[in-house]
Amino acid sequence: MKHEILEKNVVLLAVLILAAISIGGLVEIIPLMNQKAATQPSAGLVPRTPLEVAGRDVYIREGCYNCHSQMVRSLHEEVMRYGPAGQAGESVWDHPFQWGSKRTGPDLSRIGGRYSDDWHRIHLNNPRDVVPESNMPAYRWLTEQPVDGAEVASMMRALRLAGVPYGDADIAGAAEAVAGKNQMNALIAYLQSLRAPRPPAGPQRTAAAAAASPATGEQP
Repeated sequence: MKHEILEKNVVLLAVLILAAISIGGLVEIIPLMNQKAATQPSAGLVPRTPLEVAGRDVYIREGCYNCHSQMVRSLHEEVMRYGPAGQAGESVWDHPFQWGSKRTGPDLSRIGGRYSDDWHRIHLNNPRDVVPESNMPAYRWLTEQPVDGAEVASMMRALRLAGVPYGDADIAGAAEAVAGKNQMNALIAYLQSLRAPRPPAGPQRTAAAAAASPATGEQP
């Protein structure tokens, strides 16, 4: 039988599998690359502040994406729990994006503003203090790790090459914006930035303006 030929010829089987995966991938990826909704930023989306950029680096480094997704699916139950369904335009400046698929913990894409900075600090120091059943590890050592301003500036330059609209002034002011901050402050700032973009009522804030007035973490 024909399928026996494939099963006995490992090389031919591997080539055909690779061809099938390549064709399927191209069919899915190429149309997406030509959709403006996937390549243009959502209305109200602003570049992350230097402190938020540093916090995102901590988030990725500590593997938070292994247990938390950042993509609300367009299902009624998800929208009721987490907020507006995720849109591709929200992540055009995320490199790499943090959509994920694993939810040992809740989705975090709408966590910004739901809890105060103090709540996040207690939670990160010892999650069981606020969620007794949590199996999340503690990250109390982050308070002892300062944020490196020069490294943040380098991250922002790299992000600008990838298309994030940082200006020279934004990058030049990065070190000053994170001076005296530790990695706990940075991670909290990043978590507070995770929310649905809001269409601006006036001129959009720049990264430098946002750094001058960071999120307070107060309840909306």
